Amino acid sequence: MEAVHLRAPLFLTQAAAPHLRKSGGGVVNIGDIHAEIPLRGYLPYSVTKAGLLALTRALAKELGPEIRVNSVSPGVVLWAEDKDPPDGDQQGLIERNALKRVGSPQDIAGAVRYLLFDAPYVTGHNLVVDGGRMLY
Repeated sequence: MEAVHLRAPLFLTQAAAPHLRKSGGGVVNIGDIHAEIPLRGYLPYSVTKAGLLALTRALAKELGPEIRVNSVSPGVVLWAEDKDPPDGDQQGLIERNALKRVGSPQDIAGAVRYLLFDAPYVTGHNLVVDGGRMLY
């Protein structure tokens, strides 16, 4: 799990950095709300996603000012088929969400697009896209 959540984003960003500098590109890592609110029974997952948020901030310092590095942390977007989530039943999770709905892949894509194209003065930031779930 460490290889997927930490090493891969680090090595990929390092390899892409020369090209990103030339093109003025940016990096958006995909985190998870469980990096900040650990999920019981998913210790390695929560810890490595927390590490990804730290990596995002560290890379923003290392690669700035030429390259901006941010992350997006989704809440519930898609359900596993025929299975309740590990942190409650589906309806209960929707009720513990300020917007009272599940997010869509388009919600996450819009956040990534914003950070890449519409936020030139944002770096080292984790944009939580969870419908207000972390409020509860």
